Amino acid sequence: MTTAFTKDEIARLAADIDGFVEGRRESLLELCRELVAARSVNPPGRTIEAAAVAEAFLDGSNVICETLVNDPSKPNLISQVNGNGPGAHLILNGHLDTVSPGREADWSVPLFETQIEGSNMTGLGMGNMKAGVAALSLAFVWLKQNTHRWSGKVTFTAVADETVFGPDGAGWLLGQRKDLKGDAVICGEGPGDMNLAIAEKGLLWVELTATAPSGQGMLARPGGSATSRLACALARIDPWNEIHVEPPAEIAEVAPNAGDHGQRLSVNIGTMKADGFVSQIATEATAEIDFRVPPGMATADIEDMLNELCKETPGLSWSRIKGWEPNWSVLNEPVAEAAANAAQVVRNRAPKPVVRLPASDASRWRSLGVPAICFGPQPLLASGVDDFARVDDIVACAKIYALASTFYLCR
Repeated sequence: MTTAFTKDEIARLAADIDGFVEGRRESLLELCRELVAARSVNPPGRTIEAAAVAEAFLDGSNVICETLVNDPSKPNLISQVNGNGPGAHLILNGHLDTVSPGREADWSVPLFETQIEGSNMTGLGMGNMKAGVAALSLAFVWLKQNTHRWSGKVTFTAVADETVFGPDGAGWLLGQRKDLKGDAVICGEGPGDMNLAIAEKGLLWVELTATAPSGQGMLARPGGSATSRLACALARIDPWNEIHVEPPAEIAEVAPNAGDHGQRLSVNIGTMKADGFVSQIATEATAEIDFRVPPGMATADIEDMLNELCKETPGLSWSRIKGWEPNWSVLNEPVAEAAANAAQVVRNRAPKPVVRLPASDASRWRSLGVPAICFGPQPLLASGVDDFARVDDIVACAKIYALASTFYLCR
């Protein structure tokens, strides 16, 4: 990617950003602490307190924010700043809600308090993605204070309702505000190990239903109940976890993401339920299944497999809950090159281009034809028990976001 900077100018720019971020390291980590303490588990997805924390941080640096809501309990925070003259419009996006912690007894650290253990900062949402929001916020402050060094516009969005792919966050915003489409997006969600996600899996949620005639349990035959029909179907679906595909030619350069996960179909049987009583034949049983679809495969491929399975199993049918296709931006997109070059400057290591396993709001912009990449301090493929982010990664991301934004806007 070409930039307006010489090698020496890049070195001076990186040094200026480094000094700015390092001088605010404690403020950055304190913002992480306050965001974690602002509970925003989704469901229910309340982000009022988390949005207030982020807004107060930005307000302390004279950054003006506006709030847009579809659900009053799920505010979305937006701030925009113009640079030195016309140019491209870059979106810096993060989300304020967190996934459920699961069973609290499984955690060895507090859920809503951050702790620093060695090089890691723990707390629910640190990986997904309050550390990323904090780093984006600080980078946006630098951009606001250095508008003379870049052209165009930068928009910061801290949104609700991302972790359940809900209707009140980025998707709703883009429907309300056409000016938020932008020309490119840096999403602060990491794909793990500080790699660069240029692609992410698609999603297909389905409900699988088995039915059977009613009867007394003592008269049951193999495959005669809804529960046994459903169980047999699920036993045939579970091995689909081993289906692998090659990436499309335009993203053939993606590296394996922690083994084979990036190009593997994943199948999670999330819920099961059945009617009836223990001594009666169940007449209806259902399961909700989460398919994550790798690039090179389509949701229609899975639908065809489900249709074939239903033909072969009496009383079996399925319906779609929601879904979308795998999506990607090519590695030579200017925003991807800007992020890769900035990471190389800051960390002296180029990130690997990978497929991100969980879905992100980047897909909402890609669906509009806008190039989008994911890069952030999430250290693992997916956040879970004892969620954490590495302190050095959080600090590095703030620097990389600021530098990558400047590179992109000064092409």
